[in-house]
Amino acid sequence: MAKQTFEMTFAGRPLVVEVGQVAKQANGAVVVRYGDTTVLSTAVMSKKMATADFFPLQVNYEEKMYAAGKFPGGFNKREGRPSTDATLTARLIDRPIRPMFAEGFRNEVQVINTVLSYDENASAPMAAMFGSSLALSISDIPFNGPIAGVQVAYAAEDFIINPSAADKEISLLDLTVAGTKEAINMVESGAQELSEDIMLQALLKGHEAIQELVDFQNYIVAAVGKEKAEVELLQVDTDLKVEIETAYYDQLANAVQVEEKLAREAATQAVKEEVLTSYQERFAEDEDKETILRDVAEILEQMEHAEVRRLITEDKVRPDGRRVDEIRPLDAEIDFLPKVHGSGLFTRGQTQALSVLTLAPMSDTQLVDGLDPEYKKRFLHHYNFPQYSVGETGRYGAPGRREIGHGALGERALAQVLPSVEEFPYAIRLVAEVLESNGSSSQASICAGTLALMAGGVPIKAPVAGIAMGLISDGTNYTVLTDIQGLEDHFGDMDFKVAGTRQGITALQMDIKISGITPAILEEALAQAKVARFEILDVIESAIAEPRPELAPTAPKIDSIQIPVDKIKVVIGKGGETIDKIIAETGVTIDIDEEGLVQIFSSDQDAINRAKAIIFDLVREAKVGEVYTVPVVRIEKFGAFVHLFNKTDALVHISELAWERTERVEDVVKVGDTVTVKIIKIDEKGRIDASIKTLLPKPEKIEDGENKGEHRHRRRSHHKPRHHNENGEAPKNPDKSETKEQIEE
Repeated sequence: MAKQTFEMTFAGRPLVVEVGQVAKQANGAVVVRYGDTTVLSTAVMSKKMATADFFPLQVNYEEKMYAAGKFPGGFNKREGRPSTDATLTARLIDRPIRPMFAEGFRNEVQVINTVLSYDENASAPMAAMFGSSLALSISDIPFNGPIAGVQVAYAAEDFIINPSAADKEISLLDLTVAGTKEAINMVESGAQELSEDIMLQALLKGHEAIQELVDFQNYIVAAVGKEKAEVELLQVDTDLKVEIETAYYDQLANAVQVEEKLAREAATQAVKEEVLTSYQERFAEDEDKETILRDVAEILEQMEHAEVRRLITEDKVRPDGRRVDEIRPLDAEIDFLPKVHGSGLFTRGQTQALSVLTLAPMSDTQLVDGLDPEYKKRFLHHYNFPQYSVGETGRYGAPGRREIGHGALGERALAQVLPSVEEFPYAIRLVAEVLESNGSSSQASICAGTLALMAGGVPIKAPVAGIAMGLISDGTNYTVLTDIQGLEDHFGDMDFKVAGTRQGITALQMDIKISGITPAILEEALAQAKVARFEILDVIESAIAEPRPELAPTAPKIDSIQIPVDKIKVVIGKGGETIDKIIAETGVTIDIDEEGLVQIFSSDQDAINRAKAIIFDLVREAKVGEVYTVPVVRIEKFGAFVHLFNKTDALVHISELAWERTERVEDVVKVGDTVTVKIIKIDEKGRIDASIKTLLPKPEKIEDGENKGEHRHRRRSHHKPRHHNENGEAPKNPDKSETKEQIEE
């Protein structure tokens, strides 16, 4: 195929698609140019059906550092494992694409998006999502798309599609929404306590923009799309299905209605094993034994799926006996762990999460280096899901995509209520340990995180709670479920997570297994979630109503000082000599940023206070009119030098020692004396003159302007040592040796 180019303008930027020039051996490949962002999207399908009992779709998003004109970090100077942002973007693309494949499709499909050039004002993730859908759509892979996605911001009471970097800085909303021309099928969002109405408007505004992109894709597919391949779908034997349903449906239906999770799983598993054993014996010698047993297992799964959905849609009964809008029993507890900086344990039915808070100096913030300019990340929320939480054995190691995604969702939900760095100069880390799981563990981690933050004394704006909503739809009728459990998530059509405060929503995440959902369903789910969220907040606030006024005794103490930028070098000293000395003397840790924010960190408040005092002295500057009680450090014929602070001295001229005439400085003060002085002059070179007499009562016999002794002393000042100026004033730092040129000057 010769190269073909298609163009449109979208959200104020040119969107150009090139087909037929590169990656021609892939089933489908497109180059998407959006603004100055360029993404290569490819789609490849295996020739044969995979043996897995799920659809093996793999979506990758690769950030090439050359795209932003940057060298990769690390020793090897080469891109390695995907960054957290790249992993989250891959999930973002996977989620709206996955529902668009036929039920029973088992061929392996791999979609790879490579960012070749990067423009921070033209969204690379949205270009990659568009390219992924288009690569699948023009290929021979059976894909029931296209889909598209957009980012939506909200600022100045207006919605912005695919916002620029500057728009994002002022936005109250960070929303990604994807879908088909007919409906929305994926949502990911962080928001600054926005109302359900605004969130719904944002979703609908995003869907309007999606329709433009879908139309553009359909136009391209009509021009260059391949004929779809005939692919074998996983289908069970119809006669076998009728036979098993007739013999075992009632038995399995009874097992499904056991309320307790482990007991229900044991009951359903017992029925399945009975059926499988029966057919293993019956077809032991059959050459198609493996296929038959695979069909039996699939039929049993379909029977369980059908019964769970029938109970909810027809009988309005859930597997555990709850109403459709009922939340499982709730419990909230703080201070579950000693010694840590804060902890919260949240339980909802058989889902339980422990969140642990750690506070640290800002120097411990995470340095994030990707295609965007390098930045420091202050708040981290990590989510761990060990296999024991569901009573199973399995992989144990580094977090997978799911754990990274759930951690990021909790991070977005809680970040909206954190105090600013100026209010609370700490790096903050929350770790959520899922101890039990029967659905909605990510939302339990948000609730536990709120408890840990408040127990640890972090002054959050308001408590945050999360709830997962579900959906069972037969195409005509639907039922929205509050607080879905594992079985309802597995067999349902939607997992819609909503987190927020009493004021508004802070995070959304929606995944569905059908082609899309309507605005009416979204509106109902948001309204139902709000009621549930308030109920959960009642329980959280019964455990702890507001953040504690003080940090935990085990938490680090941090104090901060703002110093002038030109004083940073004074505090650091030559080669770090000064700051190292302060650290050695006090035992604190000190961080100084480029804007002059000094943070002092220690578990000992006295040590912090000592370090603060030293730094204050280092950056302190005398001002005319200030009064100091200070020691005399040097005597000269023309006056006395007093030490104000740090390396700063002032000259008290002989005429400023007393109102009466003074013949000799030593007649009034001596080295080591403590005197009170007032700053009367600071010249353009920073040299300081002080006075003792201005703080003394003026004798009545001395009239204004008649202090002739003062004039006589000034006339005799030419006898001063040559390293003082004609007024007998000392340099700002008289302790320092002077060059010959300085003396002669």
